[in-house]
Amino acid sequence: MVRKKAGTTKRTRPRKAPPPAPLAPSRERILNAAFSSFTEKGYARTSTLEIATRAKVSKRELYALCTDKSALLRDAVTERAKRMRLALELPAAEDREALATTLTAFGNATLRGVCDKPVLAVYRLAIAESGHAPEVARLLDAARGTNREALRRTLAQAQADGLIGAGDLATMVVDFFALLWGDLLLQLLMRVVDPPSPQAMEQRAQQATEKLLKLYPAANV
Repeated sequence: MVRKKAGTTKRTRPRKAPPPAPLAPSRERILNAAFSSFTEKGYARTSTLEIATRAKVSKRELYALCTDKSALLRDAVTERAKRMRLALELPAAEDREALATTLTAFGNATLRGVCDKPVLAVYRLAIAESGHAPEVARLLDAARGTNREALRRTLAQAQADGLIGAGDLATMVVDFFALLWGDLLLQLLMRVVDPPSPQAMEQRAQQATEKLLKLYPAANV
């Protein structure tokens, strides 16, 4: 039997450090860094050097993507606006109950999307920087418009099928969003309230749907 010598210890191999996580593509890093800088410091106090430093790129790489700071602001908000768009093809409803389900789901998705902190940050940034880059607000409004158009198409089909009565479709869309939001979006942008819970959003969407369908009853009612 072989005994270990006193005072000796078993040697352990040092663990290898895990490889560093791969960097995201430079465009993604630059736009994320720009958006973070603009939302934290504002447009005027953000420098292109700071954005490049955050993104871990050279200023040459940054200017290869965007020619100036206003272009960075525009592209950063445009990228966020794309993520705000909901699925644009809503299912056609065969009856009023199915229509109510579709409208409630749409309303709930809208509330969840806009109440997300990064999306609220986009709204606040577009408002704060409307003087420096008014096109940013227009880009954000265009993103909102795509979702409103999806709702208009759904209501147009429901009207053609007799599920809702005659009425101006643009007015119906405005009515739905007014019933859905009320004063909530303004309160969220001013940070005087917290985003509602998922249950409260679902209830809000249901109530907006019920009120809209009462305003526009089926054509044969």
